[in-house]
Amino acid sequence: MHSLEKHLLPNREVFASDPFGYATLAWSRWALAKELAGFPVDVERPPTTRDLKSPVLWLTQAHALSQAAIIVLRSQPNFDHIPVSTQGVCDSQFCAVGLMLVGYSLEVCLKAMLIIRKGIDVFTAEEIQFRNHQLEELAEFLPNLSEKDRAMLRLLTYFVMWAGRYPDPGSGREQQAQAIFALSEKHQIAGRDLFDLASRVMGQATFEIDASE
Repeated sequence: MHSLEKHLLPNREVFASDPFGYATLAWSRWALAKELAGFPVDVERPPTTRDLKSPVLWLTQAHALSQAAIIVLRSQPNFDHIPVSTQGVCDSQFCAVGLMLVGYSLEVCLKAMLIIRKGIDVFTAEEIQFRNHQLEELAEFLPNLSEKDRAMLRLLTYFVMWAGRYPDPGSGREQQAQAIFALSEKHQIAGRDLFDLASRVMGQATFEIDASE
């Protein structure tokens, strides 16, 4: 292994000693990877906006978020330290956090595909249009989205915007809490439907990469 390649590997000891620094090393590690691949990069300079629009960084971020979501949704935390009467409450909120992470992973993946489709310069010029969490709107270019798919994207938008972070959507938006129940019931959405949608979105990203080469 090249002496520099070890810096590309996960290292939780470094995270333990400097969690915030380690968690912001993505650009530096990507620059180093490009340097080792024969594409000269000044790894000492701060990244530019163009650097940070690299689809690779966006797709790895989407993967990181999806892996975090899987870990959350597959785990069963121990709530023995809180009163029995609130354990179910907290577990529902724990699952809401998992859905928020699923929503964020799809949002980042969709924006990565828009960068690939439009190119970095055009995407940057139009970026203000995409500074939102409206997954159904961001996914307009995806082929063969069903009404049920669109409903799931609307639901995930709620979890990204508030339901994964707060128990309350905010004054004037209380109806959104009931909208979640109504949409889920109308379309009979099960966990397998959600993960199938996520898989198809991620699969489309692979297609977009191949088509751009």
